[in-house]
Amino acid sequence: MLFSSSIFIFVFLPEVLFVYYILLRKSRPAQNVFLLLASLFFYAWGEPRFVLIMMLSIFINWIAGLMVDRVRDDKRKTHIVIFGDVFFNLLILFIFKYLTFTLTNLKLLGLNSINVPVIELPIGISFFTFQAMSYVIDVYRKDGAVQKNILNVGLYISFFPQLIAGPIVRYRTVAEEINFRKENFDDFSTGVFRFIIGLSKKVLIANNMAIIADYAFSTSGENSVLLAWLGAAAYTFQIYFDFGGYSDMAIGLGLMFGFHFRENFDYPYISMSITEFWRRWHISLGSWFRDYLYIPLGGNRTKSHARHIFNIFMVWLCTGIWHGANWTFIFWGLMYFVLLIFEKYSGYDVKDEKGKHHFIKHVYTLFFVVNGWVLFRAENIGKAIEYYKDMYLNMNGIVSDGFLLYFRQYAWLFAVAAVVSTPLIRKAADRVSNNRAAGLAGAFILAVLFMVSVSFIVKNSYNPFIYFNF
Repeated sequence: MLFSSSIFIFVFLPEVLFVYYILLRKSRPAQNVFLLLASLFFYAWGEPRFVLIMMLSIFINWIAGLMVDRVRDDKRKTHIVIFGDVFFNLLILFIFKYLTFTLTNLKLLGLNSINVPVIELPIGISFFTFQAMSYVIDVYRKDGAVQKNILNVGLYISFFPQLIAGPIVRYRTVAEEINFRKENFDDFSTGVFRFIIGLSKKVLIANNMAIIADYAFSTSGENSVLLAWLGAAAYTFQIYFDFGGYSDMAIGLGLMFGFHFRENFDYPYISMSITEFWRRWHISLGSWFRDYLYIPLGGNRTKSHARHIFNIFMVWLCTGIWHGANWTFIFWGLMYFVLLIFEKYSGYDVKDEKGKHHFIKHVYTLFFVVNGWVLFRAENIGKAIEYYKDMYLNMNGIVSDGFLLYFRQYAWLFAVAAVVSTPLIRKAADRVSNNRAAGLAGAFILAVLFMVSVSFIVKNSYNPFIYFNF
């Protein structure tokens, strides 16, 4: 079930809110059980059988959390439990996401006797698997109290707002709120605001950018230079407003039920270095790898440059692999490893003046980000090479009818997307936040955005979702 669907907006969400706030308002345990059941129903809506994988994950990680809490004074036993839990979660992830890819590559190496199964990917498995590991590790680190009630563990892992597309919610950030959250009108109204903003980003910008990107990437090897660049720019905006919009909706939905999720995006396209970009893009994933992989490996505390480089390499290899079972994702992750090593050891990522904008640095960052998204979006390495040829080798001319058609029709959308990708609107809103007239105007604009978004949804406009793949 998509957030940007009529069944979610007009049926699922209103019914969940009604039961939660009207029928169960006096009982926190009943509210938690209801949210768990609603979340499992939400997950089972598209593919009911995969909810069994979710329930198995909940059970195993609940047991692991109890065991870690019980044997924490015995380091050897604790390490065995942690290793077993991580192994289980990564094994589930490997079987469903990477086994087919691995066997396919082994077959290409000459092992022709291997049968390659077709395994359907459970939606959001990368997100809920990382959250499950976060629970056990945070209990071990005493960053959150162990949940002896399996239903509370189930709610943390399966809570529907962040279940299929993040942000990856760390257990320690919501451990107290599972039983002791306090809902209020301010949080609820802010949540509604964030949900509508995210919905508008997804439906009005990302979905329309997808039309251009899908066309350009489907004709790789045949595009003119400008059409190839237009398609790359369209995908750059599509993935940001698709994923960023979903994160806004998730954060907003969390607030409606009293949960406070951390921000997942901080205007990444205004960055002036790749290092800064990754501090602003998919923040929850970056912080997860930092705290659960990079720092345990030694982080930047090691005195050896080789070891430090290895630690960064492992993080970015895993980042690429996390995004998908395809060589394009692995090379995409390694591209960022090379760029980050360059910035770190050349001193490029050091800001010389606070707040000073450097146009060249901004262009440099966007250049590699846009080119990286081409690799990310391509079906395989061969298709990526074809697309790069379109962009740089001028095989099919500079301008084409396809470019003129899409540019004339969507130039205004690129302008809107460029502005919304910056903090300009937020800063303007902050300046007039205490103005009653401005507040009424903002509410009116929000209502219009919601109605327009809903009209696109109701008429079944093109509604792809990139992060279903993860």
